[in-house]
Parts: sequence; C-alpha cells; structure tokens
Amino acid sequence: MVTNMPAFRRATLVLAVSAFALAGLARADDPPQQRAEAAAAGQKGGRGGAQSASQNSSSAAELHRLPPDSTTKQTLDLPGRTLNFAATAGSIRVFDGKGEPLADIAYTSYELDGAERATRPVTFLFNGGPGASSAWLQFGAAGPWRLPLDGEALSPSASPEVKPNAETWLDFTDLVFIDPVSTGYSRLIASGEDARKSFYSVDGDVNSIALVIRRWLEKHDRLTSPKYVAGESYGGIRGPKVVRQLQLQHGVGAKGLILVSPLLDFREFTGTSLLQYVATLPSYVAVAREARGPVKRADLADVEAYARGEFLADLVKGEADKEATNRLADKVAELTGIDQAVSRRLAGRFDVGEFRRELDRRNGKVTGRYDASVRGFDPYPDSGNSRFGDPSGDALQAPLTSAAVDVLSRKLNWRPDGSYEVLNGAVEGHWDFGRGINPPQSVSELRQILATDAKLNVLVAHGLFDLATPYFGTKRVLDQLPAFATQRVKFAVYPGGHMFYSRDGSRQAFRSEVEALIRE
Repeated sequence: MVTNMPAFRRATLVLAVSAFALAGLARADDPPQQRAEAAAAGQKGGRGGAQSASQNSSSAAELHRLPPDSTTKQTLDLPGRTLNFAATAGSIRVFDGKGEPLADIAYTSYELDGAERATRPVTFLFNGGPGASSAWLQFGAAGPWRLPLDGEALSPSASPEVKPNAETWLDFTDLVFIDPVSTGYSRLIASGEDARKSFYSVDGDVNSIALVIRRWLEKHDRLTSPKYVAGESYGGIRGPKVVRQLQLQHGVGAKGLILVSPLLDFREFTGTSLLQYVATLPSYVAVAREARGPVKRADLADVEAYARGEFLADLVKGEADKEATNRLADKVAELTGIDQAVSRRLAGRFDVGEFRRELDRRNGKVTGRYDASVRGFDPYPDSGNSRFGDPSGDALQAPLTSAAVDVLSRKLNWRPDGSYEVLNGAVEGHWDFGRGINPPQSVSELRQILATDAKLNVLVAHGLFDLATPYFGTKRVLDQLPAFATQRVKFAVYPGGHMFYSRDGSRQAFRSEVEALIRE
C-alpha cells in the first residue's frame, strides 16, 4: 500500500535522520557475545546497577515476546496437482549493537516438501505503506490460500474465509512473507524515540528487512538457495534498497526483484510537479473507457502518446497561455467525459482527489483510489469539501485482517497476543522520510543493483486503474534507465487497480510472468 501523499509532504520537513537507523541494528535472533560478558562483569562493584538495568530490560522484553515459532505440515489440493509443504509462523528478534532487544519481526514461510534446499528458489515478500502488513500479497496473490478481493463484491462484512489459491507461487518458489515493525504482529520491544526511529525511517526500515532476510536464510539453512525479493507499493522504495543492502552489507545476492504496483520516486507526486498530471492521465482515461467495456494497455496508446507530447507541451506553457490551457482542458474533458466547464475551471489539471469525485459526480459516486474502476457512494455528495474514503480499499481491511488472524491461529497454530495490524496508519504518521528537501527514491539503487549484477532481472507489474501509483509514472521512470538495464527489466500492465491480482485473469497472467522470471 501507499498511503496518503500529503503526509509525506509534511514528513519531508523533518531534517534529522538518526544514525541509529543504520548503525544500531547489530543482528537478529542471537545477541552479540559481549552482551553475556557484560552481564557477568556486572556482579561486582559499581557494575551491579548496570546488571540490574539490563535484567529489567530483559524481563520487559520477555513480557512482550511473540510465541515460539510454529511449524505445521500442510496439504493443498489444487486443480491438477497437490502441494505438500511446511508452514512456519514465527518471528526474528532484532538487537542493537549492545545486545539489547529492539523488536520482534514476524514472518510466515512456506517451504515445499521434497525439494532440494540448495537449489530451491526462495522469495521474500513485503508490502508497503509505510505501515502495511504482508497480508495483501500473501492472501491476494502468492500464498497457498487466497481471500477473494474482487472490488465492489467485497464489503467489510464479507466472509473472511480463504480458499486454496490455484495461482500460488509455491509450485516454483518457497515463500517468506515479512511484516515490518508495527505491522501484522511485529512489534517494538525497546521503548524510547531512538528505538522507534531506528525502524520508522527509510534507511532503518530497509536495514531491518535486509537483516531479517539474511537471518532467515541462516536460520533455515538456505544461504545457497536462489533468492528473490518482491515488494508492493512503497515496497518499490524498499525493494531496490533491500537488494542493494543485501549485496553490500549482508553478503547475500538476489537473482531477481519483483515490484508490484511500485512507487519508485516520490518527486513527481509532490508540490507543483507537472509530471504528476502526465503520470495519471492514462489511468484516468482507462477508467473512463472501462465503463464502456474491457480495456487493455494497448487500447491507451493514443493517450500515452498525447500525454508525452501535446499534453506535456501545453502543461509547460502554463496557464498564462490561455489558448494552450483551454486546448488542454477541453481534450482532458473529451478523453475522460468530465464536464468541460469543470475541466476548464481546473485548467485540465486534475489531482487524484478531484478526478475521483468529478468522474461520476452526477450520480453522487466517487471512484476508488486503489482501483478507480470501483465506485462507491460519496457520504457527503453536497459538501464543498472532499470527505470520502476509498471504496476500493476501505472494504478490504476487515475481512483481510480476520482472514490473516484465522489462518495464523487456526491453520498454523500461532497465537500471539495483541492486535494484528493489516494497515497501521500511525506508522506513516511517525515516518521519517529524511534528507530534507530531497524526497526518497529508489531509482539510484535500481541502477546500482542492475549494474553490479549482470545476471539480476527485474519484473515490474502495474494495474491500469491504479491512482495510488499510476503505471505511466513508473513507465516514465524506467524509460530513463540506460540500455544495459532496460534489457533486464520487464514491464507489464494488467486490467485492475493497485491490487490488480484481485482479478482472476490478471492474477493468472502475473503468476506466469513471475514463474518465467524465477525459472529463467
């Protein structure tokens, strides 16, 4: 998930980035050896206070500890095949450089029975937000069980019962779903602002995920396995950075990177950037045309050409050029079906919120942000302000949360205390995007990992109707890569929204692309 962009704009004013974010995470699961030596030394003299404080810290940490890992044997009956596998629900504890516990990071892994561990691929998956658990990818796309997420048919009161997932990736790769701190059941143990900053920041978050990946590989004896990383939404910022961190800091090389509806560069979504309008226009038109019949990306060739050409040229001329502005506004109205007077009033420059309300305002409906082909009632249709939620996203949270808790507790026999956070808004609210006026981007790391490893391949997949991370914004970014990189980057666009895999045809096509990447 990518949550609201305005929160990022506020966050960019935060200038301080904690050095603790990179240096403070020593390792996972096993504390450094000097930790035990310090405790022994604390039995004498003035060191006794240190021992007491350390013991209190350990006691507090144990009170908050997640249950021991639970491994169960599972059988999945699917069309034409049966999969037998081991499912593990558990966590990896992360320590600081002094051996003090910082957090327990939860994961769910699925490993196929009878496979040769040394050569069996393993894929690590995470979502975005910041603040989203991995439930979206696990129960929507890749895991052994799937919760139907099909747009308007789903409501908060829908049954959270999962079904066997015929499109699971488990046929060709083992799977490890990671929940970053404060998502799912993952939790901070240490108190204080420094501890939170070490995870609630761009670099600290990436460092913790890379650390958990390496530790899982060690813990499960999989260091020689072919490794893949998959990230959705803000996972587009995480993904290339995690792969780079694994290469440089953890001695782990990924063979492939899979980015699902990714955000690679915040810059075109901030301030007065004209590129935000270029990025969204093809998706706006796709939504308008979908109302008249099925739409594929090939059907938008004329719109993409217009967005790159005359549309951008008229945007650059600015509103001071009345002829260019009216020409642009009228063309946008023609393409989207939005009233010409409204388009002229906005100079053809529709931000996402304005488009979502104006497209079907005559019927008192708004479109989804995650999937703009989904319509819902505007709770305040006569209000001058936009006061509506997301009909394509809000309805998913209740059944998805219940499904995740039910699978973990009933199928996998893992029952932590506390609440399962499928989408924790507080994380984004406290997130340190860092680096002052330079918004975060992962394009630099994407170039670096492709340059460093000539065997690394990347798959980037988007949905046509996604207004959270529009596909054409990513296409513009990828088109700027050097030739050596573009040859190893596959770009695919499917009917659907941010979670395009909720549509059967798109999920099936996407799975085929992933399988081709991993079996390459």
